[in-house]
Order: sequence, then C-alpha cells, then structure tokens
Amino acid sequence: MQIAFRPFLMAASALLIIGCSEKETQYPDPLVTNRDTTVNPSDNFFMYANGGWFKHHPIPDSERSNGIFRTIADTVNAQVKAICEKAAGNKNAAKGSNEQKIGDFYASGLDTIAIEKEGLKPLAGFMQRIDAVKDVPSLMQTVAYLHTVGTSPLYGFYIGQDDKISTKHAAFFSQARLGIGNRDYYFNDDAEAVNIRAEYVKYVAAVLKIIGEDTNAANTGAANIMKLETALASSSRKLEELRDPIKNYNKVTLAAFNASTPDMNWGKLLPEMGVTKVDTVIVGQPEYFAALNKMVKTVPLNDLKTYLKFNLVNSYAPYLNEAVADENFHFYSTVMGGVTKQRPRWKRVVEETNSMLGELIGQVYVKDYLPKGTKEKLVEIGNNIREVYAERIKNLDWMSEPTKKKALQKLSRIIMKVGYPDKWKDMSSVTVGHSYCGNVIEVAKWHYRYMIAKYGKPVDRTEWSMTPQTYNAYYNPSNNEIVVPACNIVVPGFEGRLPDDAILYGIIGGSVFGHEITHGFDDQGAQYDDKGNLNNWWTPEDLARFNAKTKLIVDQFNKFEALPGKFVNGDATQGENIADLGGVVMGYEAFKKTPQFKENQKISGFTPQQRYFLAYAYAWMVNIKKEALSQQIMTDVHAPAQYRINGPLANMPEFYEAFSIKQGSSMRQPDSLRVVIW
Repeated sequence: MQIAFRPFLMAASALLIIGCSEKETQYPDPLVTNRDTTVNPSDNFFMYANGGWFKHHPIPDSERSNGIFRTIADTVNAQVKAICEKAAGNKNAAKGSNEQKIGDFYASGLDTIAIEKEGLKPLAGFMQRIDAVKDVPSLMQTVAYLHTVGTSPLYGFYIGQDDKISTKHAAFFSQARLGIGNRDYYFNDDAEAVNIRAEYVKYVAAVLKIIGEDTNAANTGAANIMKLETALASSSRKLEELRDPIKNYNKVTLAAFNASTPDMNWGKLLPEMGVTKVDTVIVGQPEYFAALNKMVKTVPLNDLKTYLKFNLVNSYAPYLNEAVADENFHFYSTVMGGVTKQRPRWKRVVEETNSMLGELIGQVYVKDYLPKGTKEKLVEIGNNIREVYAERIKNLDWMSEPTKKKALQKLSRIIMKVGYPDKWKDMSSVTVGHSYCGNVIEVAKWHYRYMIAKYGKPVDRTEWSMTPQTYNAYYNPSNNEIVVPACNIVVPGFEGRLPDDAILYGIIGGSVFGHEITHGFDDQGAQYDDKGNLNNWWTPEDLARFNAKTKLIVDQFNKFEALPGKFVNGDATQGENIADLGGVVMGYEAFKKTPQFKENQKISGFTPQQRYFLAYAYAWMVNIKKEALSQQIMTDVHAPAQYRINGPLANMPEFYEAFSIKQGSSMRQPDSLRVVIW
C-alpha cells in the first residue's frame, strides 16, 4: 500500500544516556525525521513522533488520509501496476491463463471509451429481472438471485464457520448494510448527519435519473428509498451491539426461520442462492428479519423494485460510465470522506484488479517482489511474541491457575500463517473479457460460488482470506489463527535493507503479531476456546476480573474527543483497543530479549526503549481528513490512529520511563486508572 517516501531532514535530538553504545547511521532515520520537536511527548506522543511528517506531507485532495498506510499502498500499487502492465502487454498470453486474465481485466478498466459506450448495459439483464417482479414471492426470488451476482439487497447472507462447531460450515443471515453505512446516520440530529441524509437523497435521485426516471419520479423514488432504509435502520443493531458473538448467534431450524418470516419462504430462496439441503441457519438479528417480513408486505411493490434497481447500480457504480461513477464518488468520497479529487484512473484500476484477482497477482508478487527471508523473519518475530505472551500469562496476578492453563493451551494452539499461502485458490473457471463492469460481475460471481461451495464440506483450515500483497493482518477466532501477509515486512525509509530490531518489534512485533494474538484474548476472542468454538473457558471469578479491566479501557477511550462534540465509541472499539494495548506490551517484552536492547545500543541519539516506542507510533502514522474521521467514529471498530498510540502508551510505565513522562501528564494515566490486562 505505499511508495517509498523521502523523509525530510531534521536535527536528531542529543539524548545522552550513560552506558549506551552509539551506532552510526548512513541513511536518514524516519524515527528522527518524522518527529515534530515543538510538541512535548508528555502532551501528545502521536504528534511528537509523527507531526513533522504530517507538516511536510499534507493529505492529497484525492485521499481520505495520508501516512504509513498510504505510503506502503503506493509501493505495493506500483508493483501491482508493473504486473498488470506486463500482462496487458503480452498479446500472446494463452486464453484462460492467469496472465491473460490479469492483463485483460486491467486493460478493460482503462478503456474509458468502451465503458462510456456500454453505459448501464452490463446490468441490463438484472434490470429486466427486477422489472418482471409481479408479487412478493417473485420479489424475494429476485432478491435472492441478486445476492449471487455481487450485491446484498435487504439482508446479508454468507457461508462461514459455525461459531459453536468450528469444524462445520453454516448459513448465516444478518441485517443489511444500508446505503449510508451506519444505522445512526438515519437518526442522529446533529448538523452533519442531517446534511448527509439530505445529500444521500440527492444522490439516490441522481442515480434514478440516470437509470431512466424523470425528475419527479426520481425525487419521489429517492424519498421512498430513504423512508425504506430508515425503517430498516430502526430494526438494525448498533455497531457496538454487533460485536457480541453470543447475542448475534441465534441458531434455528430452517422451518423455524420460515415460521418467523412467513412471507419469505427460505426453503425456495436458498436454492435460488445456490445452497441446498439446509436444515439450520444462524440468524444474527432476528428482530431485523421480523421487521423485514412486515415491510415486504406493506411497502408498495414498485417502491421495493425501485430500491432494488438503485441498490444494483450503487453496488457497481465505480465500474460504470462517468455519469454514475461521478455521482457515487461525490457522495461516498466527497460528502462522507472529504475527498475532492478522484485518484488517477490507473490507480483505481490497479487497486480493483488487485482486489478482484489478488490470488493471481499474489503468485507473481511473491516470486518477483518479495525479499528473500521475509517469511523466515516474520515467523521468528511471531514465535518470539508468542513466547513472551506465555510468560506474561503465567505471571498474571489476577487470573487463577485453572484459567491460566486454558489460556496457555489456547495460545499454544494459535496457528500462525505468515507470508503467503502454500496453496492458491483455483480461479480457472473465471472468464475475463473486455467489459470492465462485466469483468467485475464475473469475478464477483466466482467469489460467491467459491463461498457457497464450502457448505456441507469440511472446513479447510489452510485457507487464507488475505493476499500476500495486502498490508493488513487478521485473527480468525473460529480457526484460532493469525494471518500476517508478506508485505507487512515493508517499512518505509528502509527500502532494500533490514531495520533495527526496535523498529521490527515496534511495528511488526507490536502492532501486527502482538496485536493479532491479543485478539484471541480480547472481549470477543476470549469467548472462543482453543479449538475455535464459542465456549466459555473462564472461571466466573476470572471472567468478572477480566470484564472489570475491559470496562476500564472502554471508559478511557470514551473520553477521547476526536472532533468537537464527537467522542470515540469505547464499547465499539474495545476489542481493537485491548489488542493495541496487548500488542505494544508484548512487542516490548519480546524486544527486551534482543541484543540491541540488552546491549543498550543507541541509534540516532535514541535509546532502545525510545526507538521502540517511536517505532510503535510510526506504525500508526496516519493523518485523516475531518469528514473521514467523523465517518470512522460512526462506522469503524478501530479508534482513530492517534488514540491507538496515545491510548495504550499512557498505560505503560516503560513508556513513562523512556520519555520522562511525569505524574499528571496527558500521556500518563493515574495509577488507579491504569489498565493492565495481558
């Protein structure tokens, strides 16, 4: 996700520590050049560590944010672009080969003349099916069919591991993702939410006009869609409520689900969605489906058909002609995210090609761009983090021995998938032609078929859900696994050379391995056992102590005012906040075992401790536009970047010592409120 940035030069601070050996550096050191030394680290460590970079790298008009993620994204995009251009330039690539698919997909996205000529034609068959709807049964059949082609109208559906029987796949139903993205946008009465609702209605009307409605019909249709979505939002659970795995696990027989929603007839709809022989389903939010059942009977059929048409075009808008894509960009990027300028088309097409054909591109990326030894270095860091995690658990003063034993067993059984998969997904059945939107639809159909083919088959625990060129990582509680793609090894400013251990353990150890392992022990992950089943393994007393500690971290984050009058949602973000705190602690404990730490080796004037915490701050060096920040607070379970640094560090005595953080400072929690979990 980033191009190698060119750090500007600032004077290194001369922090003299007796007993430290000093190492000379031949290159500009990002930990030095990124800082804003006009900021006191005791007041705002995030800005002290990163503010200098922000001053010299303003957020581009085409981006929601700027920082380490954007920089790495640019680096990866440049590499993926080279892969795409090479494939597109090979006119002799065998039809059906990976190279042909990558090349033709990329070329189709750049062919704006063909895209303009096509208009909405790629969606014509779907539109005809919607027009043919005559009653509620045919409406629901059409809704079910649309789920198979990359859209999700009226409800969510997927095949995934059963939370309580992790060896089996189950059919899941959930509330729909609505057009504005979060149910609270439909009800909040602040000026921003009111404006967003008004702009959304304008956007819907504009899309309906492009579809072919006259002005009056488009305006009426937009108002009706807003009314329909508001009704759905009223029966939808809040962001924080969706994080409770027990309350969102409601397993019922298919007959019982049919009985609770008699106008939907899931026995007929599931085969339409490609799934047969279903006896039970897991319904995330039963109250939502009860309301939906009532709605399909009471909302005029033509209003529901208009909603389906809008939902269809909205789902594929970025891949259609300019008129649709521009309207979509204006609402979702400009109004919602503060982005005023589209990225260059090649960037958008590169990212979409990588998103849709990432399995194919990943095979080339691993071969051509991955530094040798990447996988081995990542495994080494991951194993070291797990080792210190075990030590920490053994020494916890708040957990009893029976629970410690089970926690250690779960930790020992965490599967670490690192670098890239040993087996790639088979995309041989995908056909890529010359229609950009048509290609997106074709690949979306493949992804859906791949998903539903799992039903009734054993769970493949070797499967990856990320590509090696994805700068991210995840913990899957049902597999009790962490997945760390290869490009996490990238550290801007250290291109072509290995960073020192303080940086490796601050970024990769703390914010990646430590963070993801802690997800297995956050408020959600701690409810799953070592086999990946939703199963309580805690004594009542230990669970009560754990919940008291997590409440403290919720209270801490609830006090962070990200924008005037807008506070971080401590409940919704608590899992990530627990993982951040656990991650930075475990990264530090593992770093203490390295020669750099033991020898107290100074680099660029910083002690090993100082470099570690500066590196951890570098991991979340992200500056974000206020519109995008407001949206993040409303829709994201991750706290804004500055609180992912300042929040956990304010709980660490080792940080206080490294930067002389005194009692009463903003970056130091009072002892009575300091959180220590893992």
